Amino acid sequence: MIPFSYNTLMANLTKRDLVIQISKNTHLTQQEVFAVIQQTLDGITDALATGRDVELRNFGVFEVRLTKSRVGRNPNKPEHDVVIPSRATVKFKSGKIMRQRVLNRTEELRSTGTSANDSQAVQA
Repeated sequence: MIPFSYNTLMANLTKRDLVIQISKNTHLTQQEVFAVIQQTLDGITDALATGRDVELRNFGVFEVRLTKSRVGRNPNKPEHDVVIPSRATVKFKSGKIMRQRVLNRTEELRSTGTSANDSQAVQA
């Protein structure tokens, strides 16, 4: 397997970036790679929308959870409370390998004194 390389100066990794890199590594056309990625994402979305969890070994698990209803306040009218109803949301729990690899960034982020999002903005 050819390692996935990307430009660390870019703030985000996009679907387009994935298509280009996988196309280069597999010698498939970008259209073929795009179709596979899109079908994969559509399959994940369809499974979650029909009540199924999605487990990708060594990557993570996507599941639908119901958030609790809560009381919020409009900052323009703080005297009025607004009930925010419960709703279904997608939760992601990272797999062991991803968790370990991301954990390796802990010291890097601590030494710069920034959060992950802040470091991406600085690099861009």
